[in-house]
Amino acid sequence: MFYRLWGFCIHLSMFRGFQKTIESPVHIKGRGLHTGKKGNLYLKPAEANTGIIFKRTDVDNDKSIINANYKNVSSAILCTKLTNSHGISVSTIEHLMAAFYGEGIDNILVEIDCPEIPIMDGSAFDFVESIRSVGTEDQKHLRKFIKAKKKVEVKQGSKYISIEPLANDLIIDFEIVYKNSLIRTRRHEFKLSNGDLTSLYNSRTFCLYEDIDQIVSKGLAKGGSLENAIVVKDNKILNDNGLRHRHEFVGHKILDCLGDLMLADYRIFGHIKTSQGGHQLTNLFLREFLSNKSNWEIENFQGKKEGNEKKAPYTRPFAVSA
Repeated sequence: MFYRLWGFCIHLSMFRGFQKTIESPVHIKGRGLHTGKKGNLYLKPAEANTGIIFKRTDVDNDKSIINANYKNVSSAILCTKLTNSHGISVSTIEHLMAAFYGEGIDNILVEIDCPEIPIMDGSAFDFVESIRSVGTEDQKHLRKFIKAKKKVEVKQGSKYISIEPLANDLIIDFEIVYKNSLIRTRRHEFKLSNGDLTSLYNSRTFCLYEDIDQIVSKGLAKGGSLENAIVVKDNKILNDNGLRHRHEFVGHKILDCLGDLMLADYRIFGHIKTSQGGHQLTNLFLREFLSNKSNWEIENFQGKKEGNEKKAPYTRPFAVSA
């Protein structure tokens, strides 16, 4: 009950109108899903209007900064990968970005000493717990939102993603379609204003057993295991405890979508509908939707229209390195 109430209060605070960062640094460590490399992740407070910044601490300092923006997505195969102009990248950012979205974090420095964010248990749970362990801080600048003004749709064969106007809220209506007899076709609607994101945060990544060899042959999933992914073989879940909740498959797809949408610079208000979507389709959607200024406008919490000025360039976090 406490966890649910805490999540609801966190959600309501996201709509108070002011930007947020975390109160103090927090350290997270784990192994990357695709690289298999162990890494150290430090989340640090950042000044208002900084946005979300990734910094690779294992490369030259003048090449280390990677802005969390949809235009920097260089690959969207089984994860979202960002690359800067120097060719320095960070991948599997989507679960962490979803935690920032749901917990109302606007400005933060993410320091990482390897090329991939740790997969943890395959969900956003550990990232959310780490953020909540240090708390958040209001900043003296209004939060801005991207408000959809008209319907925009992107199609790839039977796959599609669209957005329609919706005042002061985000809805993601997501459908997955699998031939697998256990997963099948599932559809679930997530509404941000409902407040409780617990089940979404706890939804783990998943794959089919018969796809593992192909994924590994591409040099991916070197750190994958039943500890960080749901594996489905025929009509059976190989993980000992099965699913955490009945919407976990589609819930994880919504989690990924939420994290990828956070790359828009500001949170989006609109009704999103998607079938068989994924990282690549969401990125194509952001590029299409945001490329035409007649599709959207920026508002602050008070409903005031604002200009689309860029975020301030990264300078420094509040805190020194931990």
